[in-house]
Amino acid sequence: MSQHAADAAHDVLALDGVTVRIDGRAILDAIDLQFARGTLTALVGPNGAGKSTLLAVASGDLVPVAGRVRLAGAELRDWKARPLARERSVLPQDHAVRFGFSVREVVAMGRLPHPPAPVEDARIVDGALAAADITALAPRDVQTLSGGEASRAAFARVLAQATPVVFLDEPTAALDLQHQEAVLRIARGLADDGACVIVVLHDLNLAAGHADRIVMLHGGRIAADGSPREVLTRTTIEQVYGQPVLVLEHPTRGVPLVVSDDPRAS
Repeated sequence: MSQHAADAAHDVLALDGVTVRIDGRAILDAIDLQFARGTLTALVGPNGAGKSTLLAVASGDLVPVAGRVRLAGAELRDWKARPLARERSVLPQDHAVRFGFSVREVVAMGRLPHPPAPVEDARIVDGALAAADITALAPRDVQTLSGGEASRAAFARVLAQATPVVFLDEPTAALDLQHQEAVLRIARGLADDGACVIVVLHDLNLAAGHADRIVMLHGGRIAADGSPREVLTRTTIEQVYGQPVLVLEHPTRGVPLVVSDDPRAS
């Protein structure tokens, strides 16, 4: 097998020339990206950079005006709903549930795309509840949860779906420090077990600590793409974010540590 063919077999998701326009403005502009099994990729960038739009296109929730998306070798537009739901799971930014389901019922919805297997389904749901640290909340009406609890319930639903491709849009936004780290450790574990995990993050240090690869977006284009050490440089961050920073070495993780600098000191 040629190197090109080997790479193509390894890549589970590919975006070719993807463009999205809203009101005449390019939200994404001719994006080319490939994502491999067994990796965790963090999408980072300033507000409005196109991160969530890219995630929506890659997951099939948004159709681009140009370009194509291939999932597991097939055009994304050719996937039927149920097989697609067995191939990829999505945690959107807005994961509010507006009906009186229990937390367990919400998490169990992740099993709906799969053939019924009551014993196995119950085991998987129990495991997802435990992983998200919400077992004690299982009987609660999901509408009574705090923002962080609701976020973890939605994450548990994604875990219960048990797909080889996982999309997470700002999964740490409503979480405390402990649960931010816990969610990303779980995401890291999914990738280590062979999944392709793509996560939108605002915290560059969380991205550095858990991702194999960081794709930094700016104005709908790719500003940088590579390992955390390759992407999280002082020059790149200051150009993209317009904020003075220091990039240090994390004392225990051996990854870049980004600290805001005081512009008055220069």
